[in-house]
Amino acid sequence: MQTAGIYIHTPFCKVKCMYCDFYSVADRDSDMPAFFGALLKEIELCEIHASDWTIDTIFIGGGTPSLTNPKHIEKMIQTLDNKFDLSHVTEFTIEANSGEAPIERLKAFRELGINRLSIGVQSLELNLLQFLTRIHGPEEVFTTFDAARKAGYDNINFDLIFNIPGQTLDIWKRDLHTIIDLNPEHISCYSLTVEENTQLFQYVNRGLITMPCDDQSSEYYQWTQFIMGENGYEQYEISNWSKSKRECRHNLHYWEIDPYMAFGPSAHGFDGQHRFSNIRNLDGYIKKLNERELPRQDHYKLLDKDRTNEIIGFGLRIRDGINLSNIPPYHIDAVYHSIKQNQSKWGDFYIIENNRLKLTPTGFAFADGIAVDLMIE
Repeated sequence: MQTAGIYIHTPFCKVKCMYCDFYSVADRDSDMPAFFGALLKEIELCEIHASDWTIDTIFIGGGTPSLTNPKHIEKMIQTLDNKFDLSHVTEFTIEANSGEAPIERLKAFRELGINRLSIGVQSLELNLLQFLTRIHGPEEVFTTFDAARKAGYDNINFDLIFNIPGQTLDIWKRDLHTIIDLNPEHISCYSLTVEENTQLFQYVNRGLITMPCDDQSSEYYQWTQFIMGENGYEQYEISNWSKSKRECRHNLHYWEIDPYMAFGPSAHGFDGQHRFSNIRNLDGYIKKLNERELPRQDHYKLLDKDRTNEIIGFGLRIRDGINLSNIPPYHIDAVYHSIKQNQSKWGDFYIIENNRLKLTPTGFAFADGIAVDLMIE
């Protein structure tokens, strides 16, 4: 059967980080009961027929889901279980910020069946955390990790950011080694990007902040690949490393173009043929669902060309690459033509073996450019 996942978006944060483009609202904890009431209605109203799918992952993202009262999570799980078959779920993730996940709450989440924790760290340098408007300090990273282990989590991810203004290569290397010494199962490393709907974009646009050059970002990325590999972490996606067999199965659903249901404001989903997204507004989301109406912002069917280009774009992100046998027969000649046409430009950065086109480790740094050039028109 087709495997699938479920994504839940909880938008609540204590503070909106200046670089973050994910939909969130700050200092609105009093709206949590109304939000979860609406969320349960959305799950109940879901029109996707998932009986032919094996749902094996659930991911609660945000926002800062670790701020949530476990009673809300328990009710949400019950509602999901009444609607879908959750008996095959083997990976159940919740995101947490350092310093915002007390051990009692982590234990309660664990008792509800949540077995994977993704902890936002970003940096271990206080001045860089302050620049990013993070509200935790370095010590809270260690206390949160310790609490998670004591609460019974044996599958933990850390999120880190490089390419931060003021961050030196020595600082980045030290952060990596410090996190690796904690021996988490998974580490995600992202380059700081300037997204349009953020304070960071406004500061850069007004000349108040200058971002590091592309060459510096590439250097930090190459060092990340080297240090991770040297310490037993396998790179299975552009920004993700894990211990053996500890890849994030839920995120692989996205990159392998598996279906996944999505609930919550701004959440994006895919039913195997149609992509959809919810409105990015908490009040509008609650209002729609109180009127028993799905809070859709967008809903469209993938064209054949779009599906082929998604196979290329997402496939190049992962270690296993593009399975060329998944390219529809009526597009395979065009894809091979694109590969041949771009051989002189990108040929050193990918290989074809066992009917798969895969990027080399160096090629990961150029994945977006390679994907654009290989896509069919």
